[in-house]
Amino acid sequence: MTAGPEVVTDRRVDLPTAADTTALGREIGTRLRPGDLVVLAGPLGAGKTCLAAGIGEGLGVEGPVTSPTFVIAREHPPLPGALGGRGVVLVHVDAYRLGVGTAATPDPREVAAQLDDLDLDTDLTRAAVVIEWGEGVAEHLVAEHLLVRLDRSGPDERRDAHLHGPARLVGGGP
Repeated sequence: MTAGPEVVTDRRVDLPTAADTTALGREIGTRLRPGDLVVLAGPLGAGKTCLAAGIGEGLGVEGPVTSPTFVIAREHPPLPGALGGRGVVLVHVDAYRLGVGTAATPDPREVAAQLDDLDLDTDLTRAAVVIEWGEGVAEHLVAEHLLVRLDRSGPDERRDAHLHGPARLVGGGP
């Protein structure tokens, strides 16, 4: 018997410090399992890589989780269970150099094709995949995904996150 689609929900989180962004990532990471896709969106400096590092901590993967901008994708195996690993591989992708962040108007089909060339659908059978700059180009990889939009606002450039996706991944419930 196949489970139906998960309930989709939204959540906003205030992120006054980088530590808060990492903590949110850690929280998300504790809920991820193989097959989950997290798409991170937001301007340069919004905290996408900081959030991804927290996700890696929550999954308990070998790190550090740093920006894969120049290599495009990096795989982080889980730490042994005795060291806190949950047994879930993290594949961390940065789509910026695929044209999302570098072109004035990137062609989403071209970027999606380049993501397809990375065989992320294969990774999704055994890993949790986090894609920075993936909004509008990575959603086709799975039926349901978590979108985290990070933003800076106000005179102090305060950060916040808007999470949209399956309730199991969005969290923050009662």
